[in-house]
Amino acid sequence: MTDDQTTGGPLGRLAGKAKSAVGKALGNEHLQREGNLQEAQADQELEAREREAEARRREQRADLEAEQAQTDHERARLREELTERQREEQIERERVQAEEAAQAEALRRQQAAEAERARVAGAAAQQEARAETERAAETRDAAALQQEAERAERAADIIDPGKA
Repeated sequence: MTDDQTTGGPLGRLAGKAKSAVGKALGNEHLQREGNLQEAQADQELEAREREAEARRREQRADLEAEQAQTDHERARLREELTERQREEQIERERVQAEEAAQAEALRRQQAAEAERARVAGAAAQQEARAETERAAETRDAAALQQEAERAERAADIIDPGKA
């Protein structure tokens, strides 16, 4: 194993402790300091890795929250779009219903007007027929009266021929 592989991490910490203990036992301050330094370096490296891992977790959490916010925003936008589309469809349905109702009302009024015209025309035709019948009856009555008057005149001429 090289010195790089044993300077950091759990093995580096263990090697540092061992060096420090051996240095203390042998009275070698240099070896003891080197062991303490290696142990501290391993602790710092471990702490740095933990901070880095925590930073990655926070970054992942932030990315996830950003993605969730974006998803929520898109969901809200789609919901608004759907609501707007439904509102427009409802307005269109109401417009079509109003047009159909107006057309039906116009047709009903047209039929009522045609029926009224037909009724008035029928009533006028009946009045005209009655008037024609009455004229014909009056003409017959007048002709009958005329004939009776002529007969009365002839009878008067016969009774009193000199008056005429």
